[in-house]
Amino acid sequence: MNEEPVEVVAVGPHPDDVELGIGGTLAKLSKKGIKTGIIDLTNAEPTPKNVKYRSPDDYDPDYAEQRINEAKEAARILGAERITLDLPNRRLFDTFETRCKLATIFREWRPKVVISMYGKTLMASPDHYQAQQIVEAAIFYSRLTKWDKYFENLPVHRINSLLYFPVRFIDLHPEGYTSFFIDITNEVDLKEKAILVYKSQGFVPSKTTQISHFPSMLLTWNKTLGSRIGVEYAEHLVSPVPLRCDDFGYFMNK
Repeated sequence: MNEEPVEVVAVGPHPDDVELGIGGTLAKLSKKGIKTGIIDLTNAEPTPKNVKYRSPDDYDPDYAEQRINEAKEAARILGAERITLDLPNRRLFDTFETRCKLATIFREWRPKVVISMYGKTLMASPDHYQAQQIVEAAIFYSRLTKWDKYFENLPVHRINSLLYFPVRFIDLHPEGYTSFFIDITNEVDLKEKAILVYKSQGFVPSKTTQISHFPSMLLTWNKTLGSRIGVEYAEHLVSPVPLRCDDFGYFMNK
C-alpha cells in the first residue's frame, strides 16, 4: 500500500485518454502540491494506428512497450503517478473481475477524488463508456465491507467525490449534471507536451500546423472553453451532484 494517498485519480480506458481530457487539470493540481495519479485500464493494444497489424488478434509486444513508455513519460510531465492495468483493449467490459481489479487500486491509493471519462462515443471505441461504468462500480466496491478477499485484503476506502470529463465536444451541459471549468492557461504547454509524447498515435508536430490534427483540434476546443469563463484555455468537468459554494464573494468579484 502507498505510504501517502494519491489524492486525485483520473481513470481512462487507454493511455492518452486522460491527457487529452484533463491533462491540464492534473498538471495544475500537481503544481499545487496535490498528489495525482492516472490509471489506464488497458495498454490499448492492438491498435489500428499500427500498420503492421493484419487482424484484431495480432499483438506486437514492442509496440505495446512503446505505448507504455510514452504513458510513463506523459505522466512524468504532468507530475502524476501512473498504473496501466492488463485488461483487454477492444474487449473491455464492466464485469465483476474488472470492478474488483480497479477497486483494489482505489483501496491501495486511497484517493479523495476520482475522475472518469463520461459518455458514449458512438462510431468510436465502446471501451470509453465501459470504462465509465467500471469506475462507478469500483468506487462502490472500494468501500464494501466483508469482501476483503476480492481486494488483496486491503482495508476498505470511501471516496469522497466522483467527477467526469465528457468525451464529446458538444456536450457542455449533460442533463442532470453540474458543469464547471478549470483554467489551464498556465498548464496548456504541459498538456500539449504530454500529448505529443504519444508518437505511436501520430501525435507529432506537423510542418504546417506545429501539431498534428487531432491534438490541434482538441487544444482549439480548450481555447473555446476558456472563452466561456474569460481565460485563454480551460478544461470541462462535470459533477453528478450539485456543488456547494460557501463564498458568495466569487460572484460579486468576477
